[in-house]
Amino acid sequence: MIKNTLHLIILIISISSVFSQEVENKKDSITDELSEFSQISDGPYVFIEKNKLIEKTIINGKVSSRILKVNTFDTIFPPEKSTFNSVTKIAALSDIHGQYDLAIEILKNNKIIDKNLNWNFDKGHLVIAGDIFDRGNKVNEMLWLVYKLEAQAKSKGGHVHFLLGNHEYMVLHNDLRYVSEKYLLASKLLNLEYSELYSNKTVLGRWLRSKSTIIKINDYVFVHGGVSEDFIAENDLNFEKINDIMRTSIDRTKREMKSTNFYNIYYGSKSLIWYRGYFYDNLLDSDISKILKLMNSKHIIVGHCSNDEIVQLYNNKIFGVDSSIKKGKYGEILFIKNNQFFRGTLSGDKIQF
Repeated sequence: MIKNTLHLIILIISISSVFSQEVENKKDSITDELSEFSQISDGPYVFIEKNKLIEKTIINGKVSSRILKVNTFDTIFPPEKSTFNSVTKIAALSDIHGQYDLAIEILKNNKIIDKNLNWNFDKGHLVIAGDIFDRGNKVNEMLWLVYKLEAQAKSKGGHVHFLLGNHEYMVLHNDLRYVSEKYLLASKLLNLEYSELYSNKTVLGRWLRSKSTIIKINDYVFVHGGVSEDFIAENDLNFEKINDIMRTSIDRTKREMKSTNFYNIYYGSKSLIWYRGYFYDNLLDSDISKILKLMNSKHIIVGHCSNDEIVQLYNNKIFGVDSSIKKGKYGEILFIKNNQFFRGTLSGDKIQF
């Protein structure tokens, strides 16, 4: 009897100990999450309702909301043009991936923006060849800067082109594999999926849906991944039509797109946003010349494939402007003027190809 009682006491103590540990672990987990939340500052995110806008901002883990007049921001963004002529100077970079501070340094030192982060490139055209989203933790800051510069450039006769890359399309389709932990926490605080922060019911979401995937300026084609022969075989190379197809695809489900060959053409490895063939497929110079001839262009400028600096391939026919800004340490910008090409370094030096 005494032995059984002793066993019962030991069992009760063991269960109590385990339960107590579980409670402590849960408390620690909640404390850790609250601590992480308290470090989050993000926004603004501007949501569109019938007769008003609602701006939500996170400061030190606390969400604040305010109602704005419906005309505080544009809520209608016409689709952007796909071709531009008689442009005298062009600058291009890509794959910023949330590295806002480094991007600012590159743009300042190369005189694209001034010390107050305002447009300073006169009538020039700045092309961001995709992938502002993912990896880094200052994506939203970069988006709002581009949004502002776009309006300022237009008022000076210039232009900012933000092309959508594979990471823009990933986020817009709720593929969050590369999203910074900060944004997963921020979306929890806002009680929304991260992709919903850029839905068609937000200012930035509608703005993104107006963007192009491929453009042509003078004799130069700009696109995130590249233009493959396989893609050309499936399209008539009407850039306006291609951009409209890509814009419409943003709000289509993957399941719907995969029910036909559509997904493979526009989202597969040979698509405009995923193609890496210029760098890895050992193409011949004649292959590139054929692609350029079909597009009636002389050069293609792409991002997507990372290098330590801006590079040229195939006797200056292809330029790769992904200079690994995503690492947060160094980056460059390509300048094109009078059909001459220059690397703009982080310090603002220009090195001709």
